[in-house]
Amino acid sequence: MSVESVVKLGVELVDLNPSPIRPDWVLEGNPVARNRLISGSADGTASTLIWDCTAGRFNWFYDIDETIYVIKGGVVVKDFAGVARRLSAGDTIFFPAGARAEWHVEDYIRKIAFCRVPLPRSVAFARRGYRFLKRLLGNGDGAKATPSMFQSN
Repeated sequence: MSVESVVKLGVELVDLNPSPIRPDWVLEGNPVARNRLISGSADGTASTLIWDCTAGRFNWFYDIDETIYVIKGGVVVKDFAGVARRLSAGDTIFFPAGARAEWHVEDYIRKIAFCRVPLPRSVAFARRGYRFLKRLLGNGDGAKATPSMFQSN
C-alpha cells in the first residue's frame, strides 16, 4: 500500500496484519495486536507503522527509538520508575532504545509509530565531533535536527 493510498484511506481505515505480543510480556488479559508497515527508509534504519491493540496489560522492551502518536483510544504507560501516564488520542511520547514500559490498554489503542535504529555509539560520537568542528571552522551552523524542508529561511 502506497503512502498516497494510506492518506486517501485515512489512518483509521488501514487494514492491519496480526502482530502478536510476546506471550512472556503479557501480564494480564489477552491483548490482540496488529500492525502495518507504512514506510521504511532506504537504509533500513527508520520505519513508520500503524499499530493497534485490544485490552490487556503487558511489558514492552524497546530495542529501537520509537515516537508514537495516539490516533484513537488510549493507554496507561508506566515507566521503569513506576510513574504512570495516561495517553489518549492526540498525545505523543518518545521511548528511547533500551527503555521499558508497562502498557495497560483498558479498551483499545491505535497509534502511528515512528521507529529509528540509533547509530552505534562510535558513529554518533564521530558525527558530533564532525558537527562541532564545522561550527568551529564556520562551515555551517551546526547540527540542525529539523530537515531543511521544515526550516524557514
